[in-house]
Amino acid sequence: MPADLSTALLTERHRGTLDKALEAISTRAYWTPYPEHPKAYADAEAGKAAFDALLGHRFALDQPGIDAWTGGERSPYGIELGIEYPHPDPDVLLPAMRAAVPAWRDAGPEVRALVCLEILSRINARTHEFAHAVMHTSGQAFTMAFQAGGPHAQDRGLEAVTYAYAEQIRTPQDAAWVKPQGKRDPIALRKSFTAVPRGIGLVIGCNTFPTWNGYPGLFASLATGNAVLVKPHPRAVLPLALTVSVAREVLAEAGFPPDLVSLAADRPGEGLAKTLAVRPEIRIVDYTGSTAFGDWLEANARQAQVYTEKAGVNTVVVDSTDDYRGMLANLAFSLSLYSGQMCTTPQNLLIPRDGISTDAGPKSYDEVVADLAAAVDGLLGDDTRANALLGALVNPEVKARLDASPRIGDVALASRTIAHPDFPDAVVRTPAMIKLDGAKPDAEAAFMSECFGPVSFAVAVDSTGDAVELLRRTIREKGAMTVGGYTTSPEVERQLEEVCWEECAQLSLNLTGGVYVNQTAAFSDFHGSGGNPAANAALCDGAFVANRFRTVEVRRPA
Repeated sequence: MPADLSTALLTERHRGTLDKALEAISTRAYWTPYPEHPKAYADAEAGKAAFDALLGHRFALDQPGIDAWTGGERSPYGIELGIEYPHPDPDVLLPAMRAAVPAWRDAGPEVRALVCLEILSRINARTHEFAHAVMHTSGQAFTMAFQAGGPHAQDRGLEAVTYAYAEQIRTPQDAAWVKPQGKRDPIALRKSFTAVPRGIGLVIGCNTFPTWNGYPGLFASLATGNAVLVKPHPRAVLPLALTVSVAREVLAEAGFPPDLVSLAADRPGEGLAKTLAVRPEIRIVDYTGSTAFGDWLEANARQAQVYTEKAGVNTVVVDSTDDYRGMLANLAFSLSLYSGQMCTTPQNLLIPRDGISTDAGPKSYDEVVADLAAAVDGLLGDDTRANALLGALVNPEVKARLDASPRIGDVALASRTIAHPDFPDAVVRTPAMIKLDGAKPDAEAAFMSECFGPVSFAVAVDSTGDAVELLRRTIREKGAMTVGGYTTSPEVERQLEEVCWEECAQLSLNLTGGVYVNQTAAFSDFHGSGGNPAANAALCDGAFVANRFRTVEVRRPA
């Protein structure tokens, strides 16, 4: 490697962090090398200026096969980004990426991991710039864009690198094999074992969390020796284009071909992801988005290992609580955060129609629903606070679903429009809550489908037992990224655990403080399980990385 980024320098900078990350995935304790508070990072104004300087210009990348320029991002806050990105000719770009793989493969797991940590370190140093890029492509409010699009996404990237490294070194690089032969000389062999990448990984980005959902697949594939082609969502190109730019810079400085990481921005309506996903050079696909396209990828990208996070129907069973106010506050925040535009946001609240027991006395179904609606109203009553929590609606489809929700059932909480003081064209709306009878087939048709965005359903059920069985059926048929439960009964708690164990869904019980069902912490929490229809992979476990490489053995006489 060139002296400017030598193995020794990478080791000095990052080996300690890698060791701590290895310990963290073993203990599952809280740990992060990336602070989440904006004040921990200098140059906030410089980060904003760097973002502003990108607007209205071409995003230069010196990758091969550029045949045109494309763009068209418009911020959910109402501003035109005006950035153009290179459009690739796959017949030129993909061979160049494949040619870059052997040198990267030969570097070995440790060097690859350290280079990935250098990429993450440089991204972290530009977190303010990335935060504005995420905010103006996803609609997240600035603080959330800073945290989820910055340090939390970087955590997930580092977590993937750590699992990738651990899996690759599980088998030793060399072994001496000696088989006794009695009175004859023993048979002796020298054996070498090399982690061999599959080829090129394709990362298909999403609109809402381009870095948080994109980094695990990107860094898992890169750390296991693959090249990575990043195909962002057309509405959220900039955060991943910045990521590709940083990765190429670091790879070049470390003496590797920068084409190991490349960008594929598509023209409006082109559907480039579909074309790339079935190319024979693509051997891994990581995707976050709709069930329809995820199912298509699983069925058609047969030459590739496909990892999908699709849609689910997240459910909370409300049986009883010993902290009624805490439960209401926790649920209100979960329903409001980023206008419910998270794959982990609760949608269905299953509440016995005869009511629940609480520390504030018995509460009827109607009282629980009315009190939760009031809690949401109270949380979002101040417009400044509401803007900071809700962000903006990411696209017109979310608004259309929200506007149509009053026709589904009785409105327990009506959505209202909030003006944004800095961005008058932003579409900011408070959540809606609809009351439904779980026994009615027309109601079931509504709540058994994902309604992505700020719409939740308070579903009246005959009993907690019925709620548990409806939960089971929901996970089995529709999938779930998250499940919540509130109960003071050990028996009900055990029933909820049994359902989630059997149907493979991640469960949070009796959350009443500052941890919410729709939030997960890297190195400790698993995002998704890979065991129900919502996703076929979990972020992050050994299964997420282990099939991105194979181990090839070479035997020689000793």
